[in-house]
Amino acid sequence: CQKITQYAFDNLGDSFSLFFSKKAGYPKFKKKGHHDSFTIDAGGKPIPVGGTSIKLPTIGWVKTYEGLPHTTCKSITISRTAVKELATLSTGVVFPNPKHYKTHLSKLRRLSKELSRKTKGSSNRFKAKQRLAKHHAKVANLRKNTLHQITTYLGKNHATIVVEDLNVSGLLSNHKLAQVIADCGFYEFKRQLEYKAKKFGCEVIIADRWFPSSKTCSNCGHIQDMPRAERTYNCGNCGHSMDRDLNAAINLSRLAFIVKAYRGITAPMLPMN
Repeated sequence: CQKITQYAFDNLGDSFSLFFSKKAGYPKFKKKGHHDSFTIDAGGKPIPVGGTSIKLPTIGWVKTYEGLPHTTCKSITISRTAVKELATLSTGVVFPNPKHYKTHLSKLRRLSKELSRKTKGSSNRFKAKQRLAKHHAKVANLRKNTLHQITTYLGKNHATIVVEDLNVSGLLSNHKLAQVIADCGFYEFKRQLEYKAKKFGCEVIIADRWFPSSKTCSNCGHIQDMPRAERTYNCGNCGHSMDRDLNAAINLSRLAFIVKAYRGITAPMLPMN
């Protein structure tokens, strides 16, 4: 098995090559907890993959978040991802996902257990039910407050806002992501954005969900497949490397200009993804 550190040095060499050819910026150190990943191989032997589990050299059997096609490969990159950002603007401004439900999940579970242990019809069960409902309301209010702050900022500071029509139901079907996706409150986010756009006099453009904002290179326009787990866009044509969400936000900003040009209107815009 080739050492994992060897791949790290190979990636560093590629980064410097892109830097010296003026196709990318100066390489930065990889931070722990940010785009965690490593590459491993079987010393030149093919590695069979397929299904929801894979046998890695030295490590052994591991489960995958999504089913893999049945094939063989020379090396495998293992990565860990999570929904960290609630929204990313084309200007680079990022609104982190506070994950209110996950933060209060332990207390919600404890209150649910207390409720289940109370005798039905008793006053203690009624009080336990009230405590659980009160905590659920607290989590919901915290989520709404976060969305209000973001949507108010967007409405006050942007003439035109572009958002993607995400397939939320499809994202929720992935049980590994369902909880954190639901915690984002995308429907409430869109609802607040639309009525505040009217209040502050800005326009909201909904991009078609099939618009390849995540697959298109914002530097050269090249389109390539972009797996959901890949959080950095690395263009196979020009070598441009950028955060996936920021790359998509920039592409959406250009879509807004196209829409405005089609309508015969020109105005400065700061869209978001």
